[in-house]
Amino acid sequence: MKTENEGRAGLLYGIGAYGMWGLVPLFWPLLKPAGAIEILAHRMVWSLAFVGLALLALRRWGWIRELARSPRKLGLITLAATVITVNWGLYIWSVNTGHVVEASLGYFINPLVTIALGVLVLQERLRPAQWAAVGIGFAAVLVLAIGYGQPPWISLVLAFSFALYGLVKKKVNIGGLESLAAETAVQFLPALAYLVWLGSRGTLAFGAHGAGHTALLAATGLVTAVPLVCFGAAAIRVPLSTLGLLQYLAPTFQFLLGILYFHEAMPPERWAGFSLVWLALTILTWDALRTNRRSRAAIAAAAAGAAEARGTAETETPEAPGTAGTPGPVGTAPTAGR
Repeated sequence: MKTENEGRAGLLYGIGAYGMWGLVPLFWPLLKPAGAIEILAHRMVWSLAFVGLALLALRRWGWIRELARSPRKLGLITLAATVITVNWGLYIWSVNTGHVVEASLGYFINPLVTIALGVLVLQERLRPAQWAAVGIGFAAVLVLAIGYGQPPWISLVLAFSFALYGLVKKKVNIGGLESLAAETAVQFLPALAYLVWLGSRGTLAFGAHGAGHTALLAATGLVTAVPLVCFGAAAIRVPLSTLGLLQYLAPTFQFLLGILYFHEAMPPERWAGFSLVWLALTILTWDALRTNRRSRAAIAAAAAGAAEARGTAETETPEAPGTAGTPGPVGTAPTAGR
């Protein structure tokens, strides 16, 4: 019963995390007339404040000493902070300038880009279905590039930056809250300096458009950290295959918002490109589920074989030297000299 409840809670946490990430395009326009870079700077500053309070409440500070003693990890954290800054900034800009659908495409193709990076950087070997999915994804980008008259650069930058971010975080290997705290600590001083510079020029939106707008800018820390906390809670409660399926919730919500709420255009070539991406993701998901099912079956078979072998060994009657046919103690090995 406890396992079942944990699984149900993990599923709800996962839906909550990806649901919030999917609905976040509704939030960024509320922060206008603040520009995308100012919103990004507030996101960095307030995220550090919120995560710092959370870590203080949880008393999780030991990782800082370990991180400070590892120049390699510090370098990777700096790289992760730089890459996610590009990702966050471009995403905010794309939402507030009417490119929600194109931004959603970036997160649809992100799994395909992640696989490609695994081959190029980690020399991973792909299964035939994965190669097919990557090939179809590449064809989708070509179709969209022809339709747009140029490559869908917003989608590509978002996909590659987030895939690279995931690769770097895998190498750093620290917890979600801790990682966000370290990354925003790297971002904090440049972000704060930018806000101070805007204030010195009299163009800072923070505090200039009422208490409600000021509170919304401060809430960027919550908007950043709360989904991450929910994701972390889901990751320890549900299988990775379930998280893999849930990840498509966010770009699906973004795509639907772009069409139904923001009324962005969907010409035939865009539908064609998206259809190819969805086909690639369907193949990728089918292959992942099939591989996961086979792996679990193999593990279960191995465990059953080991249990059967143990049971056979326990029920067999060992014979002491010189006393053939005389049963000895069950489960004991013959002892020399007895």
